[in-house]
Parts: sequence; structure tokens; C-alpha cells
Amino acid sequence: MGTPKDVARSAQRSDGFRRTARAGFVVVGLVHIIIGAIAVSIATGGGGDADQDGAMEVIRATPVGGLLLGVVAAALIALAVWEVAGGLLSASDDDARRWGTRLKMMGIAAAYLVIAGLALVFAFGGSIESEQTMRTLSAVVLAIPGGTVLLIVVGLSVAGVGVGFFVIGLTRGFQKTMDMPDGPSHFWIVALGAVGYLAKGIAIAVTGALFVVAAWTQDPDRASGLDGALRSITDLPFGEPLLWLVGVGLAIYGVFSIVRARFAHM
Repeated sequence: MGTPKDVARSAQRSDGFRRTARAGFVVVGLVHIIIGAIAVSIATGGGGDADQDGAMEVIRATPVGGLLLGVVAAALIALAVWEVAGGLLSASDDDARRWGTRLKMMGIAAAYLVIAGLALVFAFGGSIESEQTMRTLSAVVLAIPGGTVLLIVVGLSVAGVGVGFFVIGLTRGFQKTMDMPDGPSHFWIVALGAVGYLAKGIAIAVTGALFVVAAWTQDPDRASGLDGALRSITDLPFGEPLLWLVGVGLAIYGVFSIVRARFAHM
């Protein structure tokens, strides 16, 4: 039985595992395209849940939905393990930088695993309403001593992640994680990534802001997850066109993720 690093190296050297992990990016892309399409539908007067469980419901409604959800879960689990392996094998002379990289990659892996778990729940006929789950968790946090401060910290942390995505979009920082091709395709990949990261950053930042509002107003119903965050955009001036743009941007992020499956450093 090898050390965790030995296991991580073995995983990264496996061509089959690498291909499965790359498929995870395709799955991430598919989920974001569906969420983006639902957001556009909401902006134009339609309905649906513009979040991960809404996307899972759409996939399950297809003729082979259960099988597809199983594939979704498997690919995301492989991608999560790949991120963990990358974190364990991260090399840096600076301990703080190395552990920062590890925590970041562990956080990304955790996000993939949450979606994978959601896919499995829907694959076996279950369902989870993430909006209600967020409200319930917020109510529990607010009920404990210091819960208001804790929920504000959670909200600011989530908003910080959104700001991080926005900055990556502005600076084109995602290029560091990819083997970017030359020629015209380089321009289009950069354009897709920039627009996608900006839109995803806005969506996550608004989600975090709603946690802060829930804590400030002592109203857990304000913390309503991604779907609630996207719907709250319509309350802003020119909110419906803005939501339409964010929805299109999320779909573009999905297309970028599918392209990333081909060019990501792995």
C-alpha cells in the first residue's frame, strides 16, 4: 500500500483515468449550458430552476437520463480525484503557497463531488431542492450563538470566490491551466473563457451576497442558492436583460469547459 502521493502519481500516470477526468470537464460544461439556458428562459418569462438540481432534472427527463446521470457522477468523481492528486503533488519551495494551492484544489474537488452526489441522487429517482436546502442551513446557522457573524463570513467567502472568477476572466488567468493552441482558435478560446468566467463570477458573487443579506436581515429565506441569486438579478434596473446576458455567459462558460477538456493541463 503506497503513500497518498504514490496513489496520486499512479492516478495521474493512467491514460484511462486521465481521459475519464477530462470527461468531467465536458460534464461541467453540459451542466452550465443547461443552467444558462434555464436562466435565459427565466429572463424571457419562462420557468425552471437555474441551478444544479434543475440541470439534473433536465438530464433525468431524457430517455436515458438515469444512465447519463451515472456517467455524470463517474466523470465528476474522476475529475475531483484528479484535483486532489494535483493538490497532493503540488510543488513549491514556499509552504504557504503550496498549502494554498492544495486548499484551492481540495475546494474545487469538493464542489465536483457535491454535483456528483446530486447526480447519483437523481439517477436513483430521488431529488434535492438546493434552494430549500440553503434556506434550511441558513436558518440552522442563524439559530446558533454567533450564527449571524458565521453566515456573513460564509457569504463573504462565497462572494470572494465569485470575485476570483471575475478577476480570472478579466486577466485571462485561465490560460495558465491550458495548453493553448495557436491560430484563430486561440482567440475564440480566450473569448469564451473570458466571457464565461465573468458571468460565473457574477452569479457566484450574487449568491454570496444573498447569504450576507440573510444574515443582516435575520431572514434565512433570502439565502436561496444559485437559482435565487439569478432570479434576484431581475430586481435590478434592466434586470431581465442583465439576467439574459448572465445566462448566455453561463452557457458560454459551459462551452469553454467542453473545450477545456481537450486543452487542460493534465
